Amino acid sequence: MNVQMLMFIATMVIMLGMVVMAFAGPNVSKASSRRLTAVKLRHSDSDAALVEKQMRKAVAAQRPRNAKSGSRTEKLILRLQQTGKVISIQKYMAICGGLFAFVFLGLMAKGAPLIFSLLLGGIIGFGLPHLVVGKMITRRINKFTARFPDALELLVRGLKSGLPIGETLAVVAKEVPGPVGEEFKRVTEKIKIGHAMEDALQEVAERLGTAEFQFFVITLAIQRETGGNLAETLGNLADVLRKRAQMKLKIKAMSSESKASAYIVGSLPFFVFGIVYWMNPEYLSGFFSEDRLIIAGMGGLIWMSIGGFIMAKMVNFEI
Repeated sequence: MNVQMLMFIATMVIMLGMVVMAFAGPNVSKASSRRLTAVKLRHSDSDAALVEKQMRKAVAAQRPRNAKSGSRTEKLILRLQQTGKVISIQKYMAICGGLFAFVFLGLMAKGAPLIFSLLLGGIIGFGLPHLVVGKMITRRINKFTARFPDALELLVRGLKSGLPIGETLAVVAKEVPGPVGEEFKRVTEKIKIGHAMEDALQEVAERLGTAEFQFFVITLAIQRETGGNLAETLGNLADVLRKRAQMKLKIKAMSSESKASAYIVGSLPFFVFGIVYWMNPEYLSGFFSEDRLIIAGMGGLIWMSIGGFIMAKMVNFEI
């Protein structure tokens, strides 16, 4: 069987899968359950149903508006803003293009095949900056999450002393260092120029993308709908977030051995291939020129990707 026939079969399988996914209807049981819940909340007069209705309304109102909308450029701009650094999209694309040109020209100068040079240049040129930006975002989010309960406790002390919520936000922006103070400073600045507090907080929540800050925004919205002691509510939220952080650390410690094994098993074939190719390029040059070896290499990459995805899901625990 030649390469053209294999490519035709793979294309047909992909197209068949796309047709099945396109014509697959929604889950009937889930849709019926949502309708029954909506009818129950609409016609029930109990206190629990009214509270649940107000909570659902507040959560829907505070749901990020840009989660599934927006172009790729807007998503990239948002991703660069999440780093906390001043990085323009032009600078980011220039770095990607420079890395791609450097790797591609370097491999071509060493006599590497064109397909391999393009593939490796694209992976390093566009994948490496993406990974670096992701690491910067993760580091900043972790710092924010670690100090956020302290900010909530400072808010609680300010509210108990009689300060309004707007002034307590300004106190947090001034007293808490790091990303927490920076984000609360943005909130207070938007409030000063006329933005509503809910809108300012929701903009920060959409930019951060963390569940902890979204909990805070939804808590304020529910408190405005239902009333009650805001200081006590925020104090309970701070306690929940601290326990959530402790549980994350416990899960991280328990799954560290499995993650290390997954990283080693997943990266070892690529590491060995790169070392062998660097030492003896002629030995592996057939993977870039012969049809059968190209098909075998692509199949190996697909299976390695599936295995890496499964291992990542097995060792990744969400709270």
